[in-house]
Amino acid sequence: MAESAPQSELVECVLGRIVIRDGADRQYIYLTETDGERGFPIVIGNNEAGEIHRVVHSIEPDRPLTHQLIFAAIEVLGASIRTVDIVDLRQNTFYAKIVLADGTGAIVGSLDARPSDAIALALRAGSRIRVAETVLDEASRSESG
Repeated sequence: MAESAPQSELVECVLGRIVIRDGADRQYIYLTETDGERGFPIVIGNNEAGEIHRVVHSIEPDRPLTHQLIFAAIEVLGASIRTVDIVDLRQNTFYAKIVLADGTGAIVGSLDARPSDAIALALRAGSRIRVAETVLDEASRSESG
């Protein structure tokens, strides 16, 4: 599992946009820092792009899909998604963790996750998305050329 950056080194970000191209195997989301100008893309799969699109546009499927099922399971167990942290970037692969809290808000653990899945769940939960400063620097530098 990827190690987390210290709390002070995490920068809050938001979903800037999602790009869905019909017939393409890869889709893109763009994260941008909340209080700044840096941002970067993440390549995601069609299923994750579909879930993010559904959440952003408040579309609920007739039956729960994978992300809705996982979100419901977390809630049934009395936990919530406190934050999603993108903690590492190695060989063009981002690493994230989903930080879980109990009913009192105390952190009870974290799960290693692909950023696309973690972001989809964070958006569904209304949770913060944070990116390690080092990851944000590297990814935004790569994006700007």
